[in-house]
Amino acid sequence: MSFAVSSDVPSPARSLDSGAVLAGTAFAVCVLVALPLAGLALSLFSDSDARVWTHLAQTVLPRYAMNSLALACAVGLGVAVVGTGCAWCMAALEFPGRRWLEWALVLPLAMPAYVVAYAYTDFLQFSGPVQSALRDLTGWRAREYWFPEIRSLSGAILLFVLVLFPYVYLPARAAFVERSPSLFFAARLAGLSAGAAFWRAALPLARPAIAAGVSLAVMETLADYGTVSYFALETFTTGIFKAWFSFGDRTAAAQLSLLLLAAVAGVIWLERRSRGRARYQGAPGSGASRRRVHGARAIMLACACAIPAVLGFVLPTLVLMRLAWGDVELLDLQRYLELVTNSVSAAGAAALLCVVLALMLAYAVRLRPSTALRGGVRLAALGYAVPGAVLAVAILVPLARVDNALSAWIQGQFGYRPGLLLTGSIAGLLYAYVVRFLALALSNAEAGLARITPSMDEAARSLGCGALGTAMRVHAPLLMRSLAIGMLLVFVDALKELPATLAMRPFDFDTLATQAHNLAKDERLGEAAVPSLSIVAAGLLPVILLCRALRDTGASVR
Repeated sequence: MSFAVSSDVPSPARSLDSGAVLAGTAFAVCVLVALPLAGLALSLFSDSDARVWTHLAQTVLPRYAMNSLALACAVGLGVAVVGTGCAWCMAALEFPGRRWLEWALVLPLAMPAYVVAYAYTDFLQFSGPVQSALRDLTGWRAREYWFPEIRSLSGAILLFVLVLFPYVYLPARAAFVERSPSLFFAARLAGLSAGAAFWRAALPLARPAIAAGVSLAVMETLADYGTVSYFALETFTTGIFKAWFSFGDRTAAAQLSLLLLAAVAGVIWLERRSRGRARYQGAPGSGASRRRVHGARAIMLACACAIPAVLGFVLPTLVLMRLAWGDVELLDLQRYLELVTNSVSAAGAAALLCVVLALMLAYAVRLRPSTALRGGVRLAALGYAVPGAVLAVAILVPLARVDNALSAWIQGQFGYRPGLLLTGSIAGLLYAYVVRFLALALSNAEAGLARITPSMDEAARSLGCGALGTAMRVHAPLLMRSLAIGMLLVFVDALKELPATLAMRPFDFDTLATQAHNLAKDERLGEAAVPSLSIVAAGLLPVILLCRALRDTGASVR
C-alpha cells in the first residue's frame, strides 16, 4: 500500500522561514515607528542659535511650566472628582433617569476640547446670548458689571474637565460594577456609614482604574494645542509651535518637546509608582447591587449627574447648531466637500494602515514571542502617549534630513534639484498618524488574538495552512470585530487630531480640524461651527459602541 503526501503541507523549514520573515518585518516596522523619538533626541546636537533657547528660558519657559503644571493638576483633580462621583452614582444607586444618564455621561468623549472652547466662547462672550440676556434683564451697560472670562486658565480647566471626565467615569464605573456586593455589605455590617464604606471599601479597590483614567486625562491636557492656543495660554505645546514657526529654530522646538515628553513620562511614572507593590484584586462579582433612592434626594442625584453631560455635550452641540444655522448662507458647499474628502481620505488611510500593521505586529509576537520583538512592539505603542506637537517636531527633524540628502543625491546624479519630497506631503502626514495612533489598533488586535486559543493555530497547521494562510483563513474572520473597533477609533482620533495635522499637512491641504481652528482663530465662529459639528458627528460612532458595551443587565436593585 502506498501513501501520497500532499504538497500543500508546509515543511518545518518553510514554516520557520515564513515566521522568521514575518518577525523580521515586524521588528523593522517597530524601528520605523519609533524612529521619530530617536530623531528628536539627536536633533539636540545640531547647530542652532543658542540665543533663542536662552531667551525662551529667561522669559517664557517659567510661564510654560507653571501654566502646564496648573492645567495638569487642576484637570486631574477635577476629572477624578466628577468621573468617580458619577461612576459611583451609576453603579451603586438606582434613581429616575439613571439608565439615560448612564450613556449620556459618555457623550462628551465625542467632543474635542477645542470645539467645546469655540462653543463656550460664543455662548459666554460679551456679545453672546448669556451676557446679552443679562444686560436686557438688568439694564446694565458695558463695564458696569463683572462677568467671568471663559478665555482664561480657569476657563480652560473647566472645559478640559467637562470633556475629559469620561476617561475616569468609564473605568471607575466598570470597577465599581464588577466588585462583589459582599464587600460593601461587610463594610456596612462593620458599622460604617454608606459614605465611610465608599471611602474605605469601594474606592481603594477602584484606585487603579481611577488613576489610569486621571493619567490619560492629564496626558490629553498636556498634549492639547487647539484650546490653549485659542485661549492664548502659554503652555509647552504653544511654545513648541512658536519656537518652530515664529523663531524658526527646530532645536529650541525639540528641547521644548523633550521637556513636554518628560512631563508626560512623569505622569505615567507617577501613576505606576502610586500603586507600589499593592494588589487590588478584590472579590469579583456578577454586578453591583444598587440601592434605590426616592424623593427629593433622587431628583438631586439625577440633576447632579446630568450637569456634566449637559455642559460637556448637549449645550456645546446646541450652541454649534445655532451658529451653523445662523451662518448657513456663508457655507461654501464645494469647499466643505473638499474638507470632508481630505479629512475622510487621510483618516481612513491612516486607520487602514494602522489596522494592517497592528495585525502584523500582534501576529508576529504570537508566532515568535522573543524579548526583542515584544520590546519593539511596546516601544512602537508609545506613540499614543506622545503629544501631537512633539510628534510633529520629532518627525519633521529626521524627515527634513532625509529630504535634503535625497535631493542632493538626485542633483548630483541628474543635475536636477527636486526640493522637498517627503516633508509637507501626504506620506509624511500618514506617517505621523500611524506613529500617533498605532497603539489604538494594536491593543484591539492583541485583545482579539488573546481570545483565540493556540490549539486553533495547531489545527490549521495540521490541515496544511502556513503562517500567512492561518492568519488570513482562521484569525482574520475571528478578529473582524476587534479590528473594526480599532479602525473606527483610529479614524475618529485622526479626524480630530489638530497639532500634528497643522504641522505635517501639505500646502493648501486643509481638514475639518484645521479649518475649524483657522476660522475660530479669526473669530469666525459661525463658519467654524459646521466643520466642528462634522467632527463631533464622527466622534459619536465609537461613543455609541461604548454605550452599548455599558449595559449591565446582571445588576440588581434593592
